[in-house]
Parts: sequence; C-alpha cells; structure tokens
Amino acid sequence: MNGVGEWLARWLRALRDDLWTTRAAPLPPLVWLRRLPHGHVILVGIGITLTSAAQIIDEYHQGANYAVLCSVAQGAAVALALWRPVPAWWLSTTVAVLVAMGARSQLFSGQAEPDASWPWGAPALIAQAVVLLLLSLRVPTAASVAALGLTALVTFIMEGVIGAAGYTPTGPMAVIVFTAVVLLGIAVRGRREARTQLVEQETITAEERARRTLLEERNRIARELHDVVAHHMSVISIQAQVAPHLVENPSEELKENLAGIRQNALEALAELRRVLGVLRSENPEDPYGLGAAGTGHAPDTPQPTLDRLGALMENTRAAGLDVVTTVEGEAPVYPPGVQLSAYRIVQEALSNALRHAPGSQVRVEVTHHARGLHLEVVNSRPSAPVRSSPKAGHGLLGMRERAAMLGGHVSAYPTLHGGFAVQAFLPRDGVATPPDRSDDLDPPEGLELVFPDDLPTAEGNR
Repeated sequence: MNGVGEWLARWLRALRDDLWTTRAAPLPPLVWLRRLPHGHVILVGIGITLTSAAQIIDEYHQGANYAVLCSVAQGAAVALALWRPVPAWWLSTTVAVLVAMGARSQLFSGQAEPDASWPWGAPALIAQAVVLLLLSLRVPTAASVAALGLTALVTFIMEGVIGAAGYTPTGPMAVIVFTAVVLLGIAVRGRREARTQLVEQETITAEERARRTLLEERNRIARELHDVVAHHMSVISIQAQVAPHLVENPSEELKENLAGIRQNALEALAELRRVLGVLRSENPEDPYGLGAAGTGHAPDTPQPTLDRLGALMENTRAAGLDVVTTVEGEAPVYPPGVQLSAYRIVQEALSNALRHAPGSQVRVEVTHHARGLHLEVVNSRPSAPVRSSPKAGHGLLGMRERAAMLGGHVSAYPTLHGGFAVQAFLPRDGVATPPDRSDDLDPPEGLELVFPDDLPTAEGNR
C-alpha cells in the first residue's frame, strides 16, 4: 500500500505542476500555413465575445456591463490558449461558472427566457471546447484527462447538485463535446510526438552509420599501413642476417647484436601478421575490377604505390571511361604511406566516376611539388544513365581520412559543366607543414567546396 500511496502522491504532484502553472506553451505555426491557425482562433474568440454578450443580455436578461465583462473574458480565454493554455482553461472555466450562476438567479425569478440553455450556453460551450483542444495539444495526456474530468465535475455540480428552474439542460452534450475534442487533441499530440521521435531516431541512425563507416575506413587504412610496416620489418630482418657477411672477421658481440635485431624483427613481423589476419577482410567487394576494397590480397602482398597508377588507368579504361593522365614534375622518393594513400585516393575517385558518371571523360593530374604531391581527378558530365547505388558509400570520407593522417587535405566540388572534381595534397614526408598559400587547393572561382558530410543529393554516395 505504501508503494501505491507514493505513486498516487507523485501523480498528484505531476498533475498539480501541469495544471497549476502560468508557464508559456505557445502553439507552433504550421510549416506552410504559418500563422493561419492563430488567426482562426482569434476570430473564433472575437465571435464568442459578441455572441456571448448577446446571449447574456437577450436570453438571460442581465445587465449590459456585466455581459460585456464576462463575454470579453470568455473571448480572451480563447485567444490566451494559443500561448498559455493552462491559465486560459482556468479563466474559461471560471467565467463559465460565473455566467451560469448569474443566469441561475434569473431562471428562478422567471426573468430569463423560458427554456434557456443552461449551465452551458452555446458561446461558452464552444469557447471551453476550443480551450480544451488547445490545452490537450500542449500538455501531457494525464493533465488533459484531468482537465476534462474537472470540467465534467463542475458541469455535474452545476446541473446535478445546484440546479436551476425552467431551463434546457446542456450538461450531457457539453461533456460529450469536451471529451471528443480532448481525445482529438491527445491523438494529434501523440502523432506529432511520434513523428518527432522518428526524425530524431533517423538522425541518430544516420550519425551512427557515418561513425561506423568512418571506423571501417580507418580500419582499412590501418590494415594497409600494417602491410607497409610488415614490409619494412622484413627488410630489417634480411639486412640483419646479411650484415655479418659484409664485414671481414666480425666480432662475436656484433654477431650477437645483429642476431638480436633479426630475432626482434621476426617476432614483430609475426605479431603484425597475426594482427593482419584479424583485421583483413575475407570478402572484399570490387564491382569495377579496380581493387577498391584494397583488401583482397594475401597478407604478404606489397601494397600498391605510384608506379602502379598506369595499371589502374588501364583497368579504368577497360571498364568504360575515357581517362587522360598528366604527370608534371620529377617524382622524389615518397614514403610508402604517402604512395599508398595517393594510389587509394586516385582509385576511389575513379571508382566514384564509374559509379556516378558512366561514359564520362576523366582527367587525372599528378603533380610533384617541392612540398608534396598534388592529385586532381576531374570527370565530365555522364553520357549514360546513372545506375542507382543500393549501398551508401563514403568514399570522400575515406579520402579525407587518408590525407588528414599524413597532414594533407582533400577538397571535392561539382564543376560548372555538370561533372565532379576531387583535389588532394599530400606532404612530401607525410608530415603536416606550415601552410603556403601558393599550394592551396581551392576550387575554381564561383564554385563552393562540398565536403562528405554535406554533399548534394545529385552526387549520390560519393
């Protein structure tokens, strides 16, 4: 029983907080109609003011000043319900009780019209229904039901307990109307909340999908960099094994140190291969034969470098694109990570062109600067229908991750002629350097940068 009592006490406190407050709860404007509902409600309030005054004077035969005061308060309650529904409900109920009690004395004395509507006149009934509807649209369901119950209780007390003489009872009809509008308001409010929750859930799902894609792309980059590290560890092991034979009469201490280096390299290589066995994807997807997944090789297969760009272009031409390649500058010795990332960026850009611009012409420019490597892949407008992409890709996100990891950056934007361009800059040593305005990769004048998180729908899943 204590648990039930505590629950009832909490419920009553919640009702008190919901129905004994003056806080604002404005009715939001509609998306297209904007303030049209507000204007309609205010017109209803004006109409209620006029008709209520006429009823009080003509039907109940009460004074004009009293009639104007009560009718203005009743109309004001309707307008107030647009912004503060709870105080408006209290005001409307109080005014309705005052009008009913004033009319009761006129009914007993016979001064009112015979068979006058009581305790709810038509204007008061409409006003109370509008206020209850606006109330149920903004407050919790329990508070709406409580307000309906209190209104019905007041109606019962007025008609069934206090009573009057020579009138037409309107209590049952009023309770039915009030119940209908409250149920309508609760249903509309529930539907609006469900839609809001659905939008929030879809937003959370999209964010989680983007986060998961980011982690998958980072895993893929990590796998490839592990391959590069494994290659270097293999070279260290071989060099440590060969080094003693390059020195005449090497000391035992030198042999032991080199043997220790070789053993540590072999152990590190074994651990790397074990990690690669866990990280490497077993079912890579490469719909265009370009190796876009980048994980379909055996663990010991060297990762692609800039020397393999020619083969990549040939594969792309075989897939149906007209590719023109331009190389400027003399290529220095780039670290393996820079070469791998450069290859993957060009590869992903060509894959995007195949997916989203079939039959287009593609220009690939590779420029070697003193500070680093500049890549540009530009495709023209597609000349064939674009196939729908059943799976959402995040290729630009992966490009940006690769470039950022090396201190570089990537920009992507639609061209003026309906194509798409991807530009990337990778520092020569794979380390970020102070910015030099001469190497900035801004898009041509008049074009706006488009990053992966806010690409236009026309670009699909780039």
